[in-house]
Amino acid sequence: MVDLLVFSLLQTLLMVAASLTVGVVGGFALGTLLYRIGAQGLRPKPLLYRVLSFGVNSARSIPYIILIVLLIPFTRLLVGSSIGTLAAIVPLSLAAILLIARATEDTFKTIPKGLVEMGISLGVSHRQIILKIIFPEALSPLIDQITSITITLIGFSAMAGTVGGGGLGDLAIRYGYQRYEILFMVVIVFVLLGLVQAVQIIGNRCARYYRYY
Repeated sequence: MVDLLVFSLLQTLLMVAASLTVGVVGGFALGTLLYRIGAQGLRPKPLLYRVLSFGVNSARSIPYIILIVLLIPFTRLLVGSSIGTLAAIVPLSLAAILLIARATEDTFKTIPKGLVEMGISLGVSHRQIILKIIFPEALSPLIDQITSITITLIGFSAMAGTVGGGGLGDLAIRYGYQRYEILFMVVIVFVLLGLVQAVQIIGNRCARYYRYY
């Protein structure tokens, strides 16, 4: 039981860590683009913004379990299979990109416009404004957002277990549901609770550190 639990926990950690890494890179890039071309951005492009924003909102509205099924052909093309831990990382990564992109845009919008205008008046490039002014100011609330998204990804990873994605969700289905081993199910629930609490504590401390840094 312990070996199975540890192995499944490692699978869950791999899924969440890999998808979060892809999500941070892709989501930050997409979110920054949305901010730049939005109405409050550095280079507004209303038509392009509406198209991209609609696409992000539409994709985010798809329930995760349906997203997994929709991405099966792409997942097979990418990793050679539609089941297993590696396969589960593909839809998880897309979900992370969409969530972090919107979180990045919304957080950037909260930065006082006066700071941006000051940078423009000093002749600072748009790239430097984002990297030197907006991003440092947004870092602490952005960490709070990513912490919440990480917890969401943990829940999604458990959901991926229902379609053979591996991890704690798969273990819960096979032993807790199919074999009706209540004790096993309770242990898995407590492991997930502990994982979520650990993520929340680490995220809160990081956000607090950068808030007063």
